[in-house]
Amino acid sequence: MTIESDIGHAAGQLEKPSRRLVVRVSGDAVPYLLPIVDALSILLSSLAGGFGYQLSVGHPVPSALPYFAVGVLASFLHILRTAGRGYYDFPECAKPRVETSDILFSWSTTALLLVLLAFLLKIAPDYSRGSFVLFCLLAPMGLLGVRKLTKIVLVAAVSRKAIGRRHTVLVGEFDEMNSLKGQDLLALLGTVEINSFTLSRETNPSERASADARIINSVADFVRRYNCGEILLALPWSDTSRIDFVRSQIKALPAAARLLPDKNVRSLTNCSSSERQRALTIEIQSAPLSEAQCFVKRTIDILMAAVAVIFFSPVMALTAIAIKLDSPGPVIFRQHRKGFNGRQFVIFKFRTMTVQENGPTVAQATRDDPRVTGIGRLLRSASIDELPQLMNVLKGDMSLIGPRPHALAHDNHFENILSDYAFRHHVKPGITGWAQCNGARGATPSIEHISERVRLDLWYINNWTLWLDVQILIKTFFEVMRKRNAY
Repeated sequence: MTIESDIGHAAGQLEKPSRRLVVRVSGDAVPYLLPIVDALSILLSSLAGGFGYQLSVGHPVPSALPYFAVGVLASFLHILRTAGRGYYDFPECAKPRVETSDILFSWSTTALLLVLLAFLLKIAPDYSRGSFVLFCLLAPMGLLGVRKLTKIVLVAAVSRKAIGRRHTVLVGEFDEMNSLKGQDLLALLGTVEINSFTLSRETNPSERASADARIINSVADFVRRYNCGEILLALPWSDTSRIDFVRSQIKALPAAARLLPDKNVRSLTNCSSSERQRALTIEIQSAPLSEAQCFVKRTIDILMAAVAVIFFSPVMALTAIAIKLDSPGPVIFRQHRKGFNGRQFVIFKFRTMTVQENGPTVAQATRDDPRVTGIGRLLRSASIDELPQLMNVLKGDMSLIGPRPHALAHDNHFENILSDYAFRHHVKPGITGWAQCNGARGATPSIEHISERVRLDLWYINNWTLWLDVQILIKTFFEVMRKRNAY
């Protein structure tokens, strides 16, 4: 029986591709919410069993702490046993059949483990056996009732299309998109409501490639506008040229990309299990950092940048006065750069030149460059001119550590000559980076120079850890002292 029939055909068929942003509860959140509901049910059962028994036998109101502790421990054991079997996976948890035998078996083993722990830790005298027996009777009834209720809620949510994935985009070939039925979307994506784009139906290869490029550009705009984190591709596995073309077009986007099993593969497997269906998907592009990693990195950026602004404020004030006294012009130099996801931002630097280039042609600084001012030469050698970028970090345009951003004119040129250059935009640009602390800084007069810098930047992106950022900060200090390639 298919998943769609299991939930009473509530999901329906795939609708026509829509480019509107679907605001829904994410299907990915369901496996995290359901264990919380079960834990609350077990915890309440433990408290009810303890208080109910003690009051029923005429004892005074007991302390809630031991019953709360037992409830928390029981919740942990029960969820640990059930989660490993896909009990909370969506959409399996939306099927109408309540897994009575599974719940009773899991709870029975949990209760036995609790008895064993009580014996080993010798806490039985401190916990009433009557309260424990009542708890063991109430908990499975609560778990069965909660499971039935959650299934009713999930089926209703699926039928109203209230469960969706707003951070996911589906891109595919016309026939493949039409072959994706409701049960396929539920098994593969955990939802039937998804933002989708259909590629061209042109038969002429050149015209099809041109039309596909326009559609992929629309996908890129959508991904950047709504910070989508995943792109799913519904393409025939035999059409390798189109797969390669789409992959090359989306490589600049900092989003994971997965190739779904095509209709021929799905017909061969005939899997209704979402876990098995998802195992057939192929990851063709991984996301640079997880949401948790991004949160940690951003938190550290804010804290350290704020401290650095306070610490370096006297230096920055003296620098501003020196620039004003040295030559006419603004203190702060502003220039457009490309940041995370290819979005443009304005970078801040202390002005070190007599010119302020910010257009289609920007000449790189060279050794003994006549455009550099007297005070500017000192600022550049000590990297003091980069300090205003701490404000870019606080604004969220940059990170303390990351690939250094280049002027737009250089960015566009490098993207045309290096196929991997666009991957640098998968993370926020940084004030310093792995390339800079390894000597790859300053001008890039040849392809070899920029290729080496890109290689180091991509290594950083693919191997990011918090400890690596700490190492880069330490190495940057010594690199600034060496003044290598700083001019």
